[in-house]
Amino acid sequence: MATNNSSQQRLLIIAGIIIATLLVTNGVLLCNKYNQDVLVDSQTTKLAEADKLKIELEKQYQEALSDLEEMRGSNEELNAIIDQQKEELKQQKNKIEGLLASGKDISRAKAEMNNMRSQLASYVAEIDRMKGEIESLKGERDQLTERSKNLSDNLDSANMRTNMLEGEKSALVAEKSQLNEEKSKLTEKVNLASVIKIDKVEVTPLKERNSGKTVKKKYAKNVDQLKICIHTTENKIARPGVETFYVRILNPVGETMAIDELGAGTFYSKENGEELRYTYSKEYDYNQDAADICFNWDPNVGAFGKGKYKVEVYNKGHLAGTGGFDLK
Repeated sequence: MATNNSSQQRLLIIAGIIIATLLVTNGVLLCNKYNQDVLVDSQTTKLAEADKLKIELEKQYQEALSDLEEMRGSNEELNAIIDQQKEELKQQKNKIEGLLASGKDISRAKAEMNNMRSQLASYVAEIDRMKGEIESLKGERDQLTERSKNLSDNLDSANMRTNMLEGEKSALVAEKSQLNEEKSKLTEKVNLASVIKIDKVEVTPLKERNSGKTVKKKYAKNVDQLKICIHTTENKIARPGVETFYVRILNPVGETMAIDELGAGTFYSKENGEELRYTYSKEYDYNQDAADICFNWDPNVGAFGKGKYKVEVYNKGHLAGTGGFDLK
């Protein structure tokens, strides 16, 4: 009888263990299912938002193309700029579509869409300005054309006015030359507007120790290299891509410090129409935003003397920013 009771107790214990195991297993399965449901809901929400943004992006892109196309006219240079701007908008759209494809970069995609709107507004403003200047030039051209016609009609009827008409003809040639010059200036204005300005130039005189570590110095006899940092500003007119910055270090007597083996050379200055010697050139993949660009120039000990040094930075042939430093 005692043996039967003992067997029943063992069976009850085993049954209890099995039931507890099943309850724990069911709890784990329910927890996993809940977490999976939450994850699926989150992904579904992100994908739905991404799909909504794709529709909004396409609408924004098509409206932007329509706005630019409405500004197209008979001027080939202006139309070429519009085509370039449309291509840049297309690249921006493709970039945003890539961010939306996985549904993981929703916030970044929204920021890029806002940037796309700002970019379009900048394009429209620039085109409006150029159209105004072109219309003004057209008006002057039409006036000159009308004056030329009147002068030609009167030339045959009055030989006595030949000298006067010749003077008028010369004036027309001069005015035409002026129009060509103004056109060239307009093109240069566009180029000048795309120059990347340098907000600040920082120069740190250094000396390299035997350990290879550099330390900041203020006495000329201890300086063997310079750390130069230029801080670019934001320029939405400049096209994204590799930009070259030419750096001139002028010693206390105004001479350009230049060593060919360390990257020195010459560039054409559009401001004074001369070839200028530069100390070092630095290329940077510019993306229309502010950035810090740093490099070391290492002419070794003995290259520096006491006094005030000036640093000039050029971009696209124009002076973009200046800085300086003193050595005792």
